[in-house]
Amino acid sequence: MTKKIEFSLLAMWVISLVAMMGSLFFSEVQKYEPCTFCWYQRILMYPLVLIIGVAYLQHNAKIAMTTLIFSIIGTCVALYHYGIQKIPYLHDNAAACGRVPCTGQYINWFGFVTIPFLSLLAFLLIMGLSIVILKASKEEEN
Repeated sequence: MTKKIEFSLLAMWVISLVAMMGSLFFSEVQKYEPCTFCWYQRILMYPLVLIIGVAYLQHNAKIAMTTLIFSIIGTCVALYHYGIQKIPYLHDNAAACGRVPCTGQYINWFGFVTIPFLSLLAFLLIMGLSIVILKASKEEEN
């Protein structure tokens, strides 16, 4: 395994771990109750911490396709969630989704950084690194 693949696996693990710890901080320390879409994003992010961690320890670059699929789905959920928070048309027409409205913004740093934005960023970074690993693995085979 090349250093590029090894670093990418480590970076993906760190990103997923920070995302998980951040979401737990918001819910357990700050006491922000997650909405339905936040739960979907957690369902997609939390397993990545374990999956990528094991792959890193085993030097298993083949996990990149799995992480790519998880991150693509997570990106779609996070992008929609961010959209219903920030795009007026989507916000006004969003369906109710449980006890906590999915349009609510517990944080709004710099006028655009919300919790779904942070999730979207993490999923995009993992997606990009998954693609880097897939390309590097293909080059390594040749």
